[in-house]
Amino acid sequence: MEVIYLHHPFRPDEIKTDAVVLAMGFFDGLHLGHQAVIERARIEAERRHVPLAVLTYDQHASVVFKQHTERLTYLTTIEKKQALLADMGVDLMYIINFTSNFAKLTPQQFVNQYIVEMHTVAAVAGFDHTYGPKDANMAHLAEYAQNRFDVIEVPAVAVDGIEGASTSGRMFVDRGDVTSLNKLLGRVYETSGVVVHGEARGREMGFPTANIEAPSDERLPGVGIYIVELAIGGNWHQGMASIGYNVTFGDNRPKTVEINLFDFKEEIYGEAVSVRWHKYLRGEVKFTGMPALIEQLHDDERQARRYFKEKE
Repeated sequence: MEVIYLHHPFRPDEIKTDAVVLAMGFFDGLHLGHQAVIERARIEAERRHVPLAVLTYDQHASVVFKQHTERLTYLTTIEKKQALLADMGVDLMYIINFTSNFAKLTPQQFVNQYIVEMHTVAAVAGFDHTYGPKDANMAHLAEYAQNRFDVIEVPAVAVDGIEGASTSGRMFVDRGDVTSLNKLLGRVYETSGVVVHGEARGREMGFPTANIEAPSDERLPGVGIYIVELAIGGNWHQGMASIGYNVTFGDNRPKTVEINLFDFKEEIYGEAVSVRWHKYLRGEVKFTGMPALIEQLHDDERQARRYFKEKE
């Protein structure tokens, strides 16, 4: 898959000359609703014998329109989005730098300068896709197209009665409900990071942990204990993770991500890793001391091993 970054206004020579079917959206999470858009566009591209292109953005539009007191985090970083889209058969990915200047485009200007200039023969997007203010929605896209390309609107996808939407995904991950999140995504939620040194308290208790420093723009599950897998060098290892503040050992402590791997003894400092978040086990608890915590960790491990055994 070829990736092209665009800053408004782009140069004409930055755009590929081939006619394309163009799937549009921010696609945070690339959940089942997004996947339906990409699949519909893929089928259309195959039917027309043209490449499948995606138009997306490097950051959420709200960066331009309002102040954020905390850094924005995403269910899928740009890098993860690229990998997922490539796996889904996308040939070309346009990533637009979402800026104030770009946001000033009227709906008609956006259609003329982007969809048309990208040599689009069919534009595909979800029912709730927008591309500007006021009437910049799917109901009006055919009007702006002026018969220069076809418009294909993909209906909502519901999972357990909940409409597939990135808003739902962010809600699930924030409250630690990775079971519902994974259903919405159609895959196990995955984050990345680098293994760094911690306080080594886990080793003292017989539960050594890999401390993960996650990218600042990646959205981590809420505080709690989870059943996870950790990928090191492409090999997946089963374990359990803690996201929290180690409250048993004092107040006002920093938030950490620590993973205990089962039957694993290697040193992995500095390794770039991926984490799959399978299931929420429990919340963070302030224990009376280390013995009570160790007893709970043994129970957590038993539950996690049972989970993986039942999945075999």
